[in-house]
Amino acid sequence: VRVVESGGGLVQAGDSLRLSCAVSGVTFSKWGITWFRQAPGKEREFVATIYSSGSTYYHDSVKGRFTISRDNDENTAYLQMDSLKPEDTAVYYCNARLSSEQSWGRGTQVTVSR
Repeated sequence: VRVVESGGGLVQAGDSLRLSCAVSGVTFSKWGITWFRQAPGKEREFVATIYSSGSTYYHDSVKGRFTISRDNDENTAYLQMDSLKPEDTAVYYCNARLSSEQSWGRGTQVTVSR
Protein backbone atom coordinates (compact mmCIF):
# COMPACT_ATOMS: atom_id res chain seq x y z
CA VAL A 1 0.00 0.00 0.00
CA ARG A 2 1.40 3.37 -0.98
CA VAL A 3 -0.06 6.55 0.48
CA VAL A 4 0.99 9.98 -0.76
CA GLU A 5 -0.31 13.30 0.54
CA SER A 6 -0.18 16.58 -1.33
CA GLY A 7 -1.70 20.04 -1.34
CA GLY A 8 -0.20 21.61 1.75
CA GLY A 9 1.18 25.11 1.81
CA LEU A 10 1.35 28.50 3.49
CA VAL A 11 -1.92 30.43 3.66
CA GLN A 12 -3.47 33.23 5.67
CA ALA A 13 -6.15 32.84 8.30
CA GLY A 14 -9.54 32.50 6.64
CA ASP A 15 -8.15 30.96 3.48
CA SER A 16 -8.83 27.48 2.11
CA LEU A 17 -6.71 24.52 1.10
CA ARG A 18 -7.52 21.12 -0.32
CA LEU A 19 -5.31 18.21 0.63
CA SER A 20 -5.16 15.06 -1.46
CA CYS A 21 -4.34 11.51 -0.41
CA ALA A 22 -3.48 9.19 -3.27
CA VAL A 23 -3.54 5.48 -2.45
CA SER A 24 -2.13 2.81 -4.72
CA GLY A 25 -1.53 -0.92 -4.64
CA VAL A 26 -4.92 -1.84 -3.22
CA THR A 27 -8.62 -1.79 -4.05
CA PHE A 28 -9.09 1.74 -2.79
CA SER A 29 -12.86 1.60 -2.47
CA LYS A 30 -12.60 -0.97 0.33
CA TRP A 31 -10.28 1.10 2.50
CA GLY A 32 -11.10 3.64 5.15
CA ILE A 33 -9.19 6.90 5.00
CA THR A 34 -8.36 9.05 7.98
CA TRP A 35 -6.59 12.38 8.20
CA PHE A 36 -4.46 13.12 11.24
CA ARG A 37 -2.33 16.12 12.06
CA GLN A 38 0.61 16.85 14.28
CA ALA A 39 1.55 20.33 15.40
CA PRO A 40 5.04 21.13 16.73
CA GLY A 41 5.46 19.82 20.24
CA LYS A 42 2.10 18.07 20.23
CA GLU A 43 0.89 14.55 19.71
CA ARG A 44 -0.67 13.42 16.47
CA GLU A 45 -4.43 13.94 16.56
CA PHE A 46 -7.44 12.72 14.63
CA VAL A 47 -8.96 15.16 12.15
CA ALA A 48 -11.50 13.33 10.00
CA THR A 49 -12.30 9.92 8.61
CA ILE A 50 -14.29 8.51 5.73
CA TYR A 51 -15.26 4.86 5.58
CA SER A 52 -15.70 2.72 2.49
CA SER A 53 -19.43 3.27 2.93
CA GLY A 54 -18.95 7.01 2.63
CA SER A 55 -19.78 7.73 6.27
CA THR A 56 -17.73 10.55 7.71
CA TYR A 57 -16.66 11.69 11.17
CA TYR A 58 -14.86 14.81 12.28
CA HIS A 59 -12.99 16.14 15.26
CA ASP A 60 -15.07 18.81 16.96
CA SER A 61 -12.43 21.45 16.24
CA VAL A 62 -12.90 21.11 12.47
CA LYS A 63 -16.62 20.41 12.18
CA GLY A 64 -18.26 22.85 9.80
CA ARG A 65 -14.90 23.94 8.37
CA PHE A 66 -13.33 20.78 6.97
CA THR A 67 -14.88 18.27 4.57
CA ILE A 68 -13.48 14.83 3.86
CA SER A 69 -14.40 13.08 0.63
CA ARG A 70 -13.22 10.33 -1.66
CA ASP A 71 -13.13 9.57 -5.36
CA ASN A 72 -12.88 5.82 -5.76
CA ASP A 73 -12.34 6.14 -9.52
CA GLU A 74 -9.24 8.27 -8.84
CA ASN A 75 -8.09 6.23 -5.80
CA THR A 76 -7.85 9.51 -3.95
CA ALA A 77 -9.30 11.04 -0.82
CA TYR A 78 -9.51 14.74 -0.12
CA LEU A 79 -9.64 17.07 2.82
CA GLN A 80 -11.19 20.41 1.96
CA MET A 81 -10.18 22.90 4.62
CA ASP A 82 -12.04 26.21 4.78
CA SER A 83 -11.86 29.09 7.22
CA LEU A 84 -8.40 28.03 8.26
CA LYS A 85 -7.05 29.19 11.60
CA PRO A 86 -3.48 29.53 12.87
CA GLU A 87 -4.16 26.62 15.21
CA ASP A 88 -4.69 24.40 12.17
CA THR A 89 -0.97 24.68 11.47
CA ALA A 90 0.47 21.16 11.45
CA VAL A 91 1.79 18.36 9.35
CA TYR A 92 -1.21 16.52 7.97
CA TYR A 93 -0.97 12.76 7.54
CA CYS A 94 -3.20 10.40 5.63
CA ASN A 95 -3.85 6.91 6.93
CA ALA A 96 -5.35 4.14 4.85
CA ARG A 97 -6.82 1.24 6.76
CA LEU A 98 -8.57 -2.04 6.04
CA SER A 99 -9.20 -4.23 9.05
CA SER A 100 -5.81 -4.75 10.74
CA GLU A 101 -3.77 -3.51 7.80
CA GLN A 102 -2.86 0.15 7.54
CA SER A 103 -0.41 2.44 5.86
CA TRP A 104 0.68 6.04 6.46
CA GLY A 105 1.86 8.74 4.14
CA ARG A 106 4.80 11.00 4.92
CA GLY A 107 2.65 14.04 5.52
CA THR A 108 2.16 17.48 4.03
CA GLN A 109 2.82 20.72 5.87
CA VAL A 110 0.01 23.22 6.37
CA THR A 111 0.93 26.60 7.79
CA VAL A 112 -1.70 29.22 8.54
CA SER A 113 -0.46 32.72 9.31
CA ARG A 114 -2.39 35.37 11.22
